[in-house]
Amino acid sequence: MAAAKISAHSESRTRRILGSLRLSTRRLIVLAAIVLGMRIFVGEASVVPTASMEGTILVGDHLFMDKLLYGPEIPLVHWRLPVLKSIHRGDIIVFRYPKDVKETFLKRVTALGGDRLEIKDGVLYVNSQPVVEPYAVHHAPVHSPLESWGPTVVPEGKLFVMGDNRDNSSDSRDWGFVPMSNVIGEPLFVYWSYDAPTARWLDENPSHRISFYASIAENFFSNTRWSRTGMLL
Repeated sequence: MAAAKISAHSESRTRRILGSLRLSTRRLIVLAAIVLGMRIFVGEASVVPTASMEGTILVGDHLFMDKLLYGPEIPLVHWRLPVLKSIHRGDIIVFRYPKDVKETFLKRVTALGGDRLEIKDGVLYVNSQPVVEPYAVHHAPVHSPLESWGPTVVPEGKLFVMGDNRDNSSDSRDWGFVPMSNVIGEPLFVYWSYDAPTARWLDENPSHRISFYASIAENFFSNTRWSRTGMLL
């Protein structure tokens, strides 16, 4: 009789454990689906490893990017949802690099399809009108080749983009126009900014990455740019 009671108690306990495990598994699956869906369709976090947007966005800025309004792509079938936001001159966008779509770039839109663009002595002209660019950073002298470019007409369906750090940016002046279909989002705000050089962010060597992460843990409070936390872009 006692053995039967012990057996029944053991089976009941096993059922409770299995039921709890099944419930936890379902919750984890639902949570993973929500996180994945948020990353694909709503937004994602990314780090800026280079200085091409310096003046506005610094090396080591970690950004939250909005993708929802720019027609996010559905995985596997490669269908895109409708684009809900128009792109304007002066917008900062995130896009697939036209020369290698596996790479993601961040630049400012300086001209749209149909615009005539020219740079003369460091001044940007769009449709023959000078553009006031308080965000642009110039280090080179005005007679530098970097400070004069064009003129050119942007094809329909394309964008001309440049980094705010005009003398240290690989952009449309080097590799051409960005198709509108390559745009995947825009940065919304800085959620964390850590002061470290470009070489550390781009180094893919495993041992160097471990060393870098250890350095971040050690210098987290002193090297974090606290004043940039939550900065809107």
